[in-house]
Amino acid sequence: MANQEPSQRISEFETIETAVDDPEETVLSIDGVSKDYGAELAVEELSLSVNDGELLTLLGPSGCGKTTTLRMIAGLEAPSEGTITIAGETVTAADDGAFRKPEERDVGIVFQDYALFPHLTVAENIAFGLDEMDDVETGERVAELLELVDLEAHDEKMPSQLSGGQQQRVALARSLAPEPDVLLLDEPFSNLDVRLRVEMREEVRRILKRAGVTAISVTHDQEEALSISDRVAIMNDGAIAQIGNPGEVFENPESRFVASFLGQASFLSARVTDKLETGLGPFPLELLNGPIEAYDGAMIDVLVRPDDLQAMPTTEAKADGYVVHRQYNGPSFIYRVELHSGDVVHCMHNHVETFEAGQPVEVDLAADHELAWYPAE
Repeated sequence: MANQEPSQRISEFETIETAVDDPEETVLSIDGVSKDYGAELAVEELSLSVNDGELLTLLGPSGCGKTTTLRMIAGLEAPSEGTITIAGETVTAADDGAFRKPEERDVGIVFQDYALFPHLTVAENIAFGLDEMDDVETGERVAELLELVDLEAHDEKMPSQLSGGQQQRVALARSLAPEPDVLLLDEPFSNLDVRLRVEMREEVRRILKRAGVTAISVTHDQEEALSISDRVAIMNDGAIAQIGNPGEVFENPESRFVASFLGQASFLSARVTDKLETGLGPFPLELLNGPIEAYDGAMIDVLVRPDDLQAMPTTEAKADGYVVHRQYNGPSFIYRVELHSGDVVHCMHNHVETFEAGQPVEVDLAADHELAWYPAE
């Protein structure tokens, strides 16, 4: 809540857990869905299930198909192929032409711009979709949602009198009011400044988990996806490249695309013998996160992120390479180092540790975890 101390708010922030794949708990099922616009294939044979109370994020670059997927779930687009089932009922089946309009689906949507009615108060905005309730029931439901989103004192205000974060919470409450089977969030934090965006991630997740709603979010912001989601589905070229809980997809990316999209990725060339022979020296095979025996004698590429590597000043005779660029991020510098082997890697250092462009450095592997790897291209 807004008036709580940070430690109190964090205590309410539920631990991210992976939802169990139990068919009885499935609220949304997408089976073999494709969407083409003439010659352009936006989504290709996508299959996905979302469980009761789960928060799943579709993450990917612009044009990857995530927003099209969200629109098909909402009924704003009709798929060219495949079926979509919500709460056990088929809402779209391309083969037989079955298609429920958006208003006939038990789905709530929070748009990027919130789409609040400027001429209605906060309470009236929240009550807008409660057509089937009488005045007493509507008042009780609105009061319940105002408490949920911590806006009890703002019920008579107009949207123009609210901050961006407050407007977002009104939009969320309005979408939750009819108790939808699935809530869809389209780039929900894109209109907020950086500070408020971080704060609202926690707040929105708290609200969704307290409401027990099943939700699907769409974003291209990797930090947002990793911080709020139970599972993340990384999309590329209209298909899911990998799906799993945030820790799984970040620490064990199954492809170079996923590795490169999630965080700053560098690839260290290595030859596999009885050890890993790299431009930074030899390392044990146990450093890798999977069986490597089949690649004996072959070249592989080992994924290393900036916090896996440590640069140290040295003489040219002892150097592994040279600093070619530095990026200042406030509390840290990210240094790009070109190794004598030809690899280019990134090293993260505290802002008080500074290197100059062209400075010779030794680079040590500081990772205390297993590293993902890929066959050399």
